[in-house]
Amino acid sequence: MPQPGRTDPAIIRNFSIIAHIDHGKSTLADRMLQLTGVVDGRAMRAQYLDRMDIERERGITIKSQAVRMPWTPEGGAQTYVLNMIDTPGHVDFTYEVSRSLAACEGAVLLVDAAQGIEAQTLANLYLALEADLQIIPVLNKIDLPGAQPDKYAAELAGIIGCDPSDVLRVSAKTGEGVQQLLDEIVKQIPAPVGNPDGPARALIFDSVYDTYRGVVTYVRVIDGELSHREKVLMMSTKATHETLEVGVISPDPVKSGSLRVGEVGYIITGVKEVRQSRVGDTVTSSSKPATESLGGYRHPNPMVFAGLFPIDGADYPELREALDKLQLNDAALVYEPETSGALGFGFRIGFLGLLHMEIVRERLEREFNLDLISTAPSVVYRVVMEDGTERVVTNPSEYPTGGKIAEVYEPVVKATLLAPAEYIGTILELCQARRGVQHGLDYLSEDRVEIRYTLPLAEIVFDFFDALKSRTKGYASLDYEPSGEQPADLVKVDILLHGEPVDAFSSIVHKDKAYGYGLMMAGKLKDLIPRQQFEVPIQAAIGARVIARETIRAIRKDVLSTCYGGDITRKRKLLEKQKEGKKRMKMVGRVEVPQEAFIAALSSDAAPAADKARK
Repeated sequence: MPQPGRTDPAIIRNFSIIAHIDHGKSTLADRMLQLTGVVDGRAMRAQYLDRMDIERERGITIKSQAVRMPWTPEGGAQTYVLNMIDTPGHVDFTYEVSRSLAACEGAVLLVDAAQGIEAQTLANLYLALEADLQIIPVLNKIDLPGAQPDKYAAELAGIIGCDPSDVLRVSAKTGEGVQQLLDEIVKQIPAPVGNPDGPARALIFDSVYDTYRGVVTYVRVIDGELSHREKVLMMSTKATHETLEVGVISPDPVKSGSLRVGEVGYIITGVKEVRQSRVGDTVTSSSKPATESLGGYRHPNPMVFAGLFPIDGADYPELREALDKLQLNDAALVYEPETSGALGFGFRIGFLGLLHMEIVRERLEREFNLDLISTAPSVVYRVVMEDGTERVVTNPSEYPTGGKIAEVYEPVVKATLLAPAEYIGTILELCQARRGVQHGLDYLSEDRVEIRYTLPLAEIVFDFFDALKSRTKGYASLDYEPSGEQPADLVKVDILLHGEPVDAFSSIVHKDKAYGYGLMMAGKLKDLIPRQQFEVPIQAAIGARVIARETIRAIRKDVLSTCYGGDITRKRKLLEKQKEGKKRMKMVGRVEVPQEAFIAALSSDAAPAADKARK
C-alpha cells in the first residue's frame, strides 16, 4: 500500500455508499474491509464501522465513518487507494449526507433486490446527482429467495438513465460480486482533481469527540496540503488551531506527515468541542489562507423541540452535565433551561428530527444512567401580533395569550412517499387528513409509485410515519425536507385540572383538531389520575372557552356504616356533615398528578392526531 501522505491523486478513488436503512450498507462495507485486507479475519465483526451500541442494536448508521482501503484490480499491477466515506441513512441526517457526498467523486447506489428503491435512497440519489457524482447502481441481497433482480434492475435503470445490464448484482452477505464492484469503482469513478500548489483547502465532513484526544476532525483535502504541526484556520468561525496530528483511517488511525490533494483523513487539533470544527466548514492554512471557502456550509437548524425533565428533581445537575458532555459529540444539539410547574426543572432541547430526539434521549438514559420524562415534541411557530411584533414559539407555554394575534406561521415540508401502487388510496387519504397538498404522482414502474406532498411539519413529527407503515403493511417509505412556512389557523389547547392549567399537557394544534385533542387528553387523564376525596373536573380549554370535560368522581366514605336503624334525620345529619366537609376540601384541595400518569400521558401515543380522537 502506498505510504500515507505520499499518494498520487491519480490512484485515489473517493466514493460513498447511498442506501436506505436495512438495505445492507454496513454488511457491504464489512465485505470490502475483508476483501481489501485492512481487517483480518480474527478482528472482523458484523457492522465493523458502526461503533456505537445503539447503532449496532438498531442496525442503523448514526455517525458516518471514513476508511482507506488498498485494492489491486484483477489482472492489474497498480494498487489503488479507495477511500470509502460511509453516510447515515436517515432523513434527520440529510445535511451530514450532503457533506459526505461533497467529499466524493462517486457513489455506489445500493438497493435491496427484494424491496426496490426507497424514498430516502431516492432523496440521497438526487443529492449525489446535484453534486455531479458518478453513480454505480448495485442490487444487493440477490441470494434472498424473494429477490427480484431483473424487475428492480429495470426500475433503477429507468431512474438513473442507464441500461439494466449496467446494474451490478452482489450479495454482501456471501461476498458474491463484491470483487467486481471494487473493480468497477476503480474503473468508473474519476480520480480527484485539485491544485497541489495552491493554498490548502479541506472540507470537514464529520467530527467526533474522543475523551483522551479531544475532537477528531475528518477532512477531504481539495487543494494544497495540510501538514503535521501546522497552524490551521477554520474559515467559518475564524478560529486558529495547531494540528497536533494528521493521518488516515485504515480502519484504525494511521499517522502520516501530511494530507495532500484528493486524500481523506483526520486532523487532531486538541479542540475540546465539536462546535469548533463543524461539518461543512473549510480548513485552510493560517500562514497562507485561501480566499474562498468551499461552498455549502450551513448551521444545522433544529426542526423539533421537546422538554426533557428528570423524574427525580435531584438529578437536574446530572442532566445538565450529561447534556454538556453529549454536546461535545453532537454539534446539532441545542438546549436551554426550562421550568415547568408540573414537572419541575429541566431543559428545552432542539433536535433535527424524531430519530435524533429518540437517540439523544436513549444515550442520556444509558450512558449517564438518568430517568427522564420528555414532553410531546413540538415545532417552531412564528406568531405575528396585530401591533406588528413577532414572537418565535418553541414551547406551547410561550404562546401569547394577551393581545390580538394577527397570524400564525407554521413550518412545512416537502414529502416524498414511495409505495406499491395498491396503497395509493390509503396514502392519499392519510395525507389529506394531515392537511397535505398534493404536488404530483409518478409511476416508477408498473407497480411502484412516487407521491409528492407538502405537509405541515407538526403533522409529521408525531405518528405520521407509524400510521403510514401500518396502512401500507410496512411497504411505504417517507423522505422529507424543509420547505419554508405557511399561515395556519392554530390555537393553544390548555388542559385544566381542578381549574388549574397543567403546562406539560398544553399543545398548539390546528383549530379543526383542537376538540379531538382536548377530548383525548381529558379521557386519558381521567383513567390515569387516581380518585381524590373530592370531585375533580378535567377540562380542555382554548383561552377562556372550555371545549371538552371529564370528571373524576370523588371517593365517598360510607359514613352511614355505624347507623343501625334509628331515625332518618340522624342519617341525613351525617350526610350533610360529609357534604360540608367535601365542599371545604374542594376549596383547599390540590390534585397531585403522579409521575406514572405524566409518563403515560406524554408517551408517543398521546399524539394529537385527529384520527385517534375520532376512534
